[in-house]
Amino acid sequence: MALQTTPEEPAAVRTVSRAVAEWVGRLGAIWIDGQVAEYRPRPGARQFYLTLRDPDVEMSITIVADAKVLGAVEPPIAAGQRIIVFAQPEFYTGKGSLQFRAKQIRAVGIGDLLAQLERLRTMLAAEGLFAPERKKPLPFLPRKIGLICGRGSAAMHDVTVNVNDRWPGIEFEIREVAVQGVQCVPEVIGALEQLEADAAVEVIIITRGGGSVEDLLPFSNESLVRAVSKCRTPIVSAIGHEQDAPLLDFVADLRASTPTDAAKRVVPSLLEQESLIAGLRNRARVSVLNQFEREAIKIHDHRRRMTTVISHLVEKSTAHIAHLAAQVRALSPAATLDRGYAIVLADDGSIVRDESQVKVEQRVDVRLAKGRFTATRIKEKA
Repeated sequence: MALQTTPEEPAAVRTVSRAVAEWVGRLGAIWIDGQVAEYRPRPGARQFYLTLRDPDVEMSITIVADAKVLGAVEPPIAAGQRIIVFAQPEFYTGKGSLQFRAKQIRAVGIGDLLAQLERLRTMLAAEGLFAPERKKPLPFLPRKIGLICGRGSAAMHDVTVNVNDRWPGIEFEIREVAVQGVQCVPEVIGALEQLEADAAVEVIIITRGGGSVEDLLPFSNESLVRAVSKCRTPIVSAIGHEQDAPLLDFVADLRASTPTDAAKRVVPSLLEQESLIAGLRNRARVSVLNQFEREAIKIHDHRRRMTTVISHLVEKSTAHIAHLAAQVRALSPAATLDRGYAIVLADDGSIVRDESQVKVEQRVDVRLAKGRFTATRIKEKA
């Protein structure tokens, strides 16, 4: 029942605290799944406090456990461990805080973790987060690479050194984060959001070295997988070794087997590209030379055919001209002159056809088949 209060008759703090404690106390015990975010063992203590964190979101609760309950857990409780707690909620009236008193604690085994991951993988796959058509192509030669990795890690060294060996001068925007434990997921997501907001970053590599299933568990976190699926920048996953397969591998645009493999997949080799260009240049030169040779053969063949055609036309034309020359010669005065006739030309060059055209004492030009001479008309005798 709700407390009946008014501004004139308010309830005391102790009354409210006891009412809340009574209400919480009526709640039954429940099984809770979470990750140990904080735990400080104290030798000789009779009860212990640990913070149990949700592995997917920033939410946590306080667990109180007796030494006997805590001591029965195998392997022993440690920060970052996944556990299942059977606990009764209780309200501590002294500080007005809610806590859960553990009645039983169980460590989550590898088989249970793998089963949970498989169920999550199936669910995310059904939503289409792993579909091939969602994969974005990587740029051929990125100007700037975003790198999310452990602080001073070997994975960071492997990626940066191999990238610079393959193509010197590539820029990096590096975010060093926790790559295991309770802070891994929020730090990786935060780094991802920063790099995604940087327009100069053309591809993002998320990497760490190998580890146990528990160590790599954050990279199968649902929140992280969904964050990667929303990125516009191509994402490369390079977690662990070849045999490791966190869910990040499935949602990423490219999965690399190792950090070194990520460097090779993201950046081409300058030496290989130079060799490829040299090979293409040589093939182009050979192709052009072969084309020149083929064209030269065609030109030679055309020239030979044209020469044959022209020679034939010249011979035909020569014969035709000779025939025409013979016809012209037969019709020309020269043929008549050859038979002993002559042509008389007046002073003005006109042909004399009538004796009346020539006056007495007038000179005329007489043309023969061979040579010419002049003559003068004399007066005829009476």
